[in-house]
Amino acid sequence: MERGKMAELESLETAAEHERILREIESTDTACIGPTLRSVYDGEEHGRFMEKLEARIRNHDREIEKMCNFHYQGFVDSITELLKVRGEAQKLKNQVTDTNRKLQNEGKELIIAMEELKQCRLQQRNISATVDKLTLCLPVLEMYSKLREQMKSKRHYPALKTLEHLEHTYLPQVSHYRFCKIMVDNIPKLREEIKEVSMSDLKDFLESIRKHSDKIGETAMKQAQQQRNLDNIVSQHPRISGGKKSKKEVCASSDLEVKTTSPMSEQDSGILDVEDEDEDEEVPGAQDLVDFSPVYRCLHIYSVLGARETFENYYRKQRRKQARLVLQPPSNMHETLDGYRKYFNQIVGFFVVEDHILHTTQGLVNRAYIDELWEMALSKTIAALRTHSSYCSDPSLVLDLKNLIVLFADTLQGYGFPVNQLFDMLLEIQDQYSETLLKKWTGVFRNILDSDNYSPIPVTNEEMYKKIVGQFPFQDAELEKQPFPKKFPFSEFVPKVYNQIKEFIYACLKFSEDLHLSSTEVDDMIRKSTNLLLTRTLSNCLQNVIKRKNVGLTELVQIIINTTHLEKSCKFLEEFITNITNVLPETVHTTKLYGTTTFKDARHAAEEEIYTNLNQKIDQFLQLADYDWMAMEPGSKASDYLVDLIGFLRSTFAVFTHLPGDVDVHSTMSGKVAQTACMSACKHLSTSLMQLLLEAEVRQLTLGALQQFNLDVEECEQFARSGPVPGFQGDTLQLAFIDLRQLLDLFIQWDWSTYLADYGQPTCKYLRVNPTTALVLLEKISRVMRDTSRKNNVFAQFRKNERDKQKLIDTVAKQLRSLINSHHS
Repeated sequence: MERGKMAELESLETAAEHERILREIESTDTACIGPTLRSVYDGEEHGRFMEKLEARIRNHDREIEKMCNFHYQGFVDSITELLKVRGEAQKLKNQVTDTNRKLQNEGKELIIAMEELKQCRLQQRNISATVDKLTLCLPVLEMYSKLREQMKSKRHYPALKTLEHLEHTYLPQVSHYRFCKIMVDNIPKLREEIKEVSMSDLKDFLESIRKHSDKIGETAMKQAQQQRNLDNIVSQHPRISGGKKSKKEVCASSDLEVKTTSPMSEQDSGILDVEDEDEDEEVPGAQDLVDFSPVYRCLHIYSVLGARETFENYYRKQRRKQARLVLQPPSNMHETLDGYRKYFNQIVGFFVVEDHILHTTQGLVNRAYIDELWEMALSKTIAALRTHSSYCSDPSLVLDLKNLIVLFADTLQGYGFPVNQLFDMLLEIQDQYSETLLKKWTGVFRNILDSDNYSPIPVTNEEMYKKIVGQFPFQDAELEKQPFPKKFPFSEFVPKVYNQIKEFIYACLKFSEDLHLSSTEVDDMIRKSTNLLLTRTLSNCLQNVIKRKNVGLTELVQIIINTTHLEKSCKFLEEFITNITNVLPETVHTTKLYGTTTFKDARHAAEEEIYTNLNQKIDQFLQLADYDWMAMEPGSKASDYLVDLIGFLRSTFAVFTHLPGDVDVHSTMSGKVAQTACMSACKHLSTSLMQLLLEAEVRQLTLGALQQFNLDVEECEQFARSGPVPGFQGDTLQLAFIDLRQLLDLFIQWDWSTYLADYGQPTCKYLRVNPTTALVLLEKISRVMRDTSRKNNVFAQFRKNERDKQKLIDTVAKQLRSLINSHHS
């Protein structure tokens, strides 16, 4: 039963559900009926639902039928009226169709016109849009065209400015166009191209100024020379003003001109062509020769591109390399002055450019960089000059080099570079200059001395006399009183040497010019160099002349006279140096001239040479001696060789009457030199005769030969007594032969008792006879007597007096040996 109830409840629920679904179907839009129907099919009672749906449809059909029946008459009436309306509608349709046809026919032209108007309106709108777009694009294209034109004409800095405007101002407005994108992509390439081209221009500029540095330096040094000449004129004439600009003004004006030059200048050449100008025309400024615009443009370009530091480093690196090339001197620089000049011109040109860059750019180069380069240049230049100047042997070239170095230093000093080391180096070159002068004057003095005739200078008129006196400071009242023709006591080399000494002093003075030395320093330099000339150069030349093999006594006598007068002229040389340096000789540190010592030494050497030559001549005569040491009887006169020797000595000492007796007082009497020469000759003759008598090869000697020898000695004594040279007191000259005289008297007079009795006493008659000498001579005589006695033993009875004499000789010889032994003990 319960099951029946449950089935009944389920049937009721199903019926209610079906009712709800039907209501939804009736009230729901057809598009949304799907879910409702799906719920029916999801259930299990769709058969029952179909029954219900069929029942509901039948109910609705009945209701529709009822409703239609109720409104049928009205429907019929409506149909009738509708049929009437259909006829009218057909008429209206025909009328509308006809009207439409007529309207279409009439509106065709209007439609065509409207289409044309539409196209015009479209074109007008397109043109307007195009004009607007072109208005934006044309400036971009114009700027790009301008950029390409500037690039083509190598106006790189303006091109870079144009590129910036194009990139930052114009391209952003039209950035969506394809050609703009292409331009944007090309901008870095264009920048790089500008960078490379400007760097190429800079390289061309650097190469150009490297090649033309000597021209720039030459112009700068000409400017410095002009300025120095102008300063000299102003110093001589202080009131004169105006005219040319000073060097600083020229530099300043030149700097101003370059500063006012726009970096956009069309000129890209590094060096402007300048024709050679005459000496009288004003030299253009060094900076006027150079167009620095490539440097400025490149600097600006790299600054704008943010690569200024790269540019500065590149520029400095390249200029350092060029500096090293400029500072490398050519190997043959020392051969000509032009080699030095070109070397200096290049250095000056280099630093003129760098100095200008320093003052016309901000930071491209700085003072520390310039100072570093200058220090390197200074050290290398000084080293090169030391090396190459040492090869120079021409004093004229050294002097020209000095003037060139001074001009070089003055030029760079005018640009603010310190040049003290160059002037210090010039003092070193001064020593070398002095050495080259000394070498040159060695040749000059040698030529003068070789070409001199060593004879007093003859003058035949007043004009010649004054000419000689004008060349050499000589005063002699007695010579002036003598009538013409007359002779100066000295030969031609005296005034020539004196003038050459003055020329040497002038040459030394030339080197000291423009070295900024004080008068005292100049005076000291001249005196030291002159002392070297006198003590070394002239002294050596005189010594060489004196020591020549072919020099004669006459020449030696004249040399003594000449050196005496040159010695007296030293005080005039002192005055000459004082006049040109304005330094009094009494100044504390003033160097004295050593001329007096030089000429005294030369004179002493000449005197010694005279003594030596006389002795050599005497020796040559003595070699002609041919004594017969075994002669039993003497000849009737002195030997021929000795007579010739005495004749030579007489003629020789006659020449000595021209010798001065004193340095200060000129005398025609023979002086100390002549007396010394005569005494020396007599002593040498005496000594040589003694050696001739005692030489070991002569083992035997007869009294007859000794008496012949005595005749020769008497001839010598006669010569001494005749006074060949005035000034000897009493028998002074005869004392030269006293040793020979006493020895010969002892043997000829055979006065052995007196000799042996008085030996050793101051009043001894034979005080100058040495026992050894006497013994040697006695033994030679003894050998002859022994040989004679042997012959007598063979052929005749030995004579008693000869035996006695032999015994006496033996006794005397024994006593002489005793004296010799006692003297040694």
